[in-house]
Amino acid sequence: MSAILSVRDLEKTFGSIVAARDITLDIPPQQVVGVIGANGAGKTTFINMITGHLRPSKGSIRFEDRDITGKPSREITRLGISRSFQVAQIFPSLTVFENMCVAAAIARGASGMLARALTPLRARETLAEADAAIELFRIGAYRDARSATLPQGVRKLLDIAMAIVGAPRVLLLDEPTSGISIEEKFEVMAVVMSALKSRGMTVLFVEHDMEIVSRFAERVLAFYDGTVIADGAPAVALADARVQAFISGTRPEHAEAAAHA
Repeated sequence: MSAILSVRDLEKTFGSIVAARDITLDIPPQQVVGVIGANGAGKTTFINMITGHLRPSKGSIRFEDRDITGKPSREITRLGISRSFQVAQIFPSLTVFENMCVAAAIARGASGMLARALTPLRARETLAEADAAIELFRIGAYRDARSATLPQGVRKLLDIAMAIVGAPRVLLLDEPTSGISIEEKFEVMAVVMSALKSRGMTVLFVEHDMEIVSRFAERVLAFYDGTVIADGAPAVALADARVQAFISGTRPEHAEAAAHA
C-alpha cells in the first residue's frame, strides 16, 4: 500500500540545538499511529514540521505524493492535513453548535472576517455539516451549551470535531486525553477513534498515557533525543529496552548507549 505521508531525513535545528534528526518513515492511509516520548524528545517538533508550524532545516515531507516541505500551515490544512492542540482551541463564549458553524464556514473557504461570521447563518451546507459532526462525536446533548461551561472531556471532543469538518485525510492530535479524568479518558478516546475511523482518516496522536497508546494505536513511533528509537506495533515498540528506559519504565543496563547507536 502506498504511503499517504512520507518523511525523509527530516531534521530541525535551532542554532546549535538539534530538536529533530534522521527521521525517515512512511505512513499508509487510515493507519492509527501513537507518538510517544518524554518532554523534549522531538515528537512535537515532528508534528509541527508536518503541519507547517515549523519549517524543517533539512529533509522532505510528502503528502499524497505532493511535496509539502516548508509550506505554510494554512496551505497544508487546505491540502488535507489537520490537527488539534493539547489545549482545546474553541470559542468559550459561543455554543457548541456555533463553534462548529465557525469551523465549518472556515473549512468551506469563506474569505474575510465578515464573510466567515455570516456564512454559518446563511449556508445550509455549513449548518448540516456542523450538526453531522456534533452527532458523530456524540455531543448532541451539549449542542446549545456555551462552550465555557463544558466538561473537559466534551471540550476535547468539540475541539477534535472542529478539526475534521473540512474532511482532512490526515489528522494529528496533540495529547487528546490531556486534562481528562481517569474515569473519562478511555470513553472519550473511544468516541474519537470511532468517529475518525468512520471517516477513513489517517491519525497520528501524541500521548503520554501508555494504556491509551496500547489500546488505540496500531503502530507506535517512540522518540528520544530528537529521533525515532522504536517503530512498530504497540506490543513490540513498548517492549523495546530503550523505550522502557527512557519513556515508560526502568533503565536497563547499557540502554543509553543503545539509544545513541
